[in-house]
Order: sequence, then structure tokens, then C-alpha cells
Amino acid sequence: MDINTGDTAWVLTSAALVLFMTPGLALFYGGMVRAKSVLNMMMMSFIAMATISVVWVLWGYSQTFGSSWHGLVGNPFEHAGLSGVLDAAYGSEGHLIPGAAFVAFQVVFAIIAVALISGAIADRARFLAWTVFTVVWATVVYFPVAHWVFAFDGYAAPTGGWIANGIKAVDFAGGTAIHINAGAAGLALALVLGARTGFAREPMRPHNLTLVMTGAGILWFGWFGFNAGSALGAGSLAAGVWVNTLAATGAAVLGWLAAEKLRDGHATSLGGASGAVAGLVAITPSCSTLSPAGSVLLGLAAGAGCAMAVGLKYRFGVDDSLDVVGVHLVGGLIGTVGVGFLATRSGSPAGDAGVDGLFYGGGADQLWRQSLGAVAVLAFSFVVTYLIARVIHATLGFRVTRDDEMAGIDQSEHAETAYDLGGLAAGRMGVGALLAAGGPPLDPRPLPTPSADATSTTGRTS
Repeated sequence: MDINTGDTAWVLTSAALVLFMTPGLALFYGGMVRAKSVLNMMMMSFIAMATISVVWVLWGYSQTFGSSWHGLVGNPFEHAGLSGVLDAAYGSEGHLIPGAAFVAFQVVFAIIAVALISGAIADRARFLAWTVFTVVWATVVYFPVAHWVFAFDGYAAPTGGWIANGIKAVDFAGGTAIHINAGAAGLALALVLGARTGFAREPMRPHNLTLVMTGAGILWFGWFGFNAGSALGAGSLAAGVWVNTLAATGAAVLGWLAAEKLRDGHATSLGGASGAVAGLVAITPSCSTLSPAGSVLLGLAAGAGCAMAVGLKYRFGVDDSLDVVGVHLVGGLIGTVGVGFLATRSGSPAGDAGVDGLFYGGGADQLWRQSLGAVAVLAFSFVVTYLIARVIHATLGFRVTRDDEMAGIDQSEHAETAYDLGGLAAGRMGVGALLAAGGPPLDPRPLPTPSADATSTTGRTS
């Protein structure tokens, strides 16, 4: 068994890049909520890193890549506790990587898939209920769907999932298993928990756009591991995927900003950050089968399409707080179905191993495969997530009380606040005491008075 050290190094590096995406997501989501919710929002991503890391080792890997039960789920007992995996090697002759490297790369996908959902229920979910949800949803929804999409016959097990091996829908890095899956789940949770108090009546602006743009930059950076790492080797396929990922994302930023400018008269930083994520989502399933020019076209469509889609929540009254549905579900659909139109063997990273879509002489054959895979994942995730959320809501209570929501979920759930302005108030008192005693002030200028919004989130209650 000769391990290819170059391929192994690339897979482990990619795994680290994808893991870094989850703190990036925490910053992205954290900046988009109000100041009184930022810690809770970030903790929802961080707890997913903890819970999914554990359940992946215990049974998640086996459910995803164990021998298939009728193409629906892997045998959860076959590799429980990673039994028999760490000594194995996967791949083809000359491109073998250790089983442990494959485990490492796949678990970070599971982590971020769960964390993505949290944006749909910002400001109003109990932390304990969310923590339980991460384990249950990963077990009942993500691991089976990942098996459908990522478990190819003869790679980690003799038989794999029905989407990868039966209908042969193309999903190179997770447009269905991660983005459509998480987007549909986010929609289900938003319906179960209901809208935030004041939704569509009061402004709920992002409290820190600097965090949003920093988080988006980290996501863009890490996504090269997400997509190019899915080649599972350092070669021409990974390089071509890298280029397509860059092209589509840049085009999506332009598409979103153009749509925003035409609709609202302004091109915003939030729009630029959101456009980048939309492009990254859309190119994820299709990055191996599109040409660079096709990637630009797909990115433009995803950027403009998602920019229009995010406003639909107000029309339908569904409080998808941070646009998980508008960006990840819609972007995932655009990218997955887009393969059926834009895929080409000529000039794509996959070459002859790829497919031809409708626009390149392939007819509707690949289009129906892509559509069936996308709809199947969407429907399964939505229905099962809705049932899971209903059970958790009826037993643990999924939503915080109205008073806790209004006061700030950081205080009620974590007894903390993100921005401690207590020192400012103490400083003002110290100056007053010094003046009363006859001493000179440190600075004759008056200190600013904190805004009502800021004062509602500062300090720790005793």
C-alpha cells in the first residue's frame, strides 16, 4: 500500500481550510444579527463543531460511508468508532490516501452543513434545543443524504448511495448534500419557530458589517479547500476546479451588486459579501463539469437570482433571518440544475469523465438527473427536519420567551454580552468623583452617551 504523500497533504490542507470556514461562518452570521444576539449566533456554529466531531467518530462516518443498505444509508455499525478505517487506504493506484485523511476531509463538510442552518433561526432559538437538534439532524438527515450523494460504489465501501450510483446526478462538492439540504432544513425550522418579534415591522439591521465582510472573506478563502479538495488529490482536476470556483464567485458578486443597484440604487457591502457566498454555493456542485466561461455565466445567474430571492421572505411572511433559504437553497438549486444546462466535456476540469448538458448537445438526459436529485434532497430534508423540530419544540421548547428575545438572547442563554460598555460608564463615574474632590479632569471633553440599543446589551446581570 503506497500512500501518495502529495495527495494526502492536499486533502489534509483542504480539510483544514474547510474547518476554518465554520469560524468564518460564525463571523459572517454574527455580524448580520443585532448586537444583543451576536454571541449566541456564533456559539450555534461553534457547538456544531463540537457535537458533529464526536458523532462523526462514533457513528456518522459509518452511516455515510459504510456498506449501503439499499442505497439509502450506510451500515452504522460497520465502522462505529472508526473501527477498521484508520488502517485503510482509499483511492486508485498511485493516488491512495489514508482512511484517516478521508475521515478528516468529510467530517468538516458535516460540521458546516449543520452550522449553515442556524442562520434561519437567529435571535430566537434556545441553545440547548439547538445543540440537541445538531445531533439528531445530522444522524437522521445529513448522514443519509451524504451517503446518497458522496458514497460511490467501490471507494470506501463496495456499494454506495442511490443518487451517486443510481441516477448519477453530478454533485462534485455538495450542492445537494450540503446547501439544498441545509436550505430546506432552515426553511422548516423557520416555519416551526415562527418569526422574530417585530419581523417586517421593525428594522433588524446587521450590527457589524466589518464582521460580515471578514467572515465572507474567510468563507471565500476556505471554499477552495471545499471544492478543489473534493478532487481528493493534487492534480489537474483540483486546479481546474480552483479556477472555476474563483470565476463563478467573482461573477456572482458582480451579479448581486448589479441587481441591488438596479433595484435599490445602492451597491452595498452586505450585498457584496452575500453575492460571494451565493456564487460559492452555486459553483459547488458544478465546478468539475463547467468550463471557466460557463462558470462565469452560472455565477452571474446565482448572484442576481439569489439577490432577488432573499426578498421573498417578506412577501411570504417566513422569517428566514439570515437568508439561508434565499442563498443556500436557491443557490444550491441554481448550481445543481445548472449542470444539466451548462456542463461540457470540452474545456471542463473533468474532461471526458464529465457530462454534456442541454446547451452542449447532451439533451435533457443530465437535466432530469440533476432535477430529480435536487428535488429528492429538498423534499426529504424539509419534511424530516420539520418533524424533528416539532418534536424538540414540544419537549424541550425550541424558542426562547418573548421577554428573553427582547432583552437579548446572549444574556438569557449565555449570561454574557459581546460588547462590554461597563468600563465606559465606570469611567464617567470616576471623572465625576474626581471633579467633586477638586482634582483636574483627565479630559475636559464630555464622554459620549451610549445609544439605547447599545445599553440594552451591556453588562452582566447579577
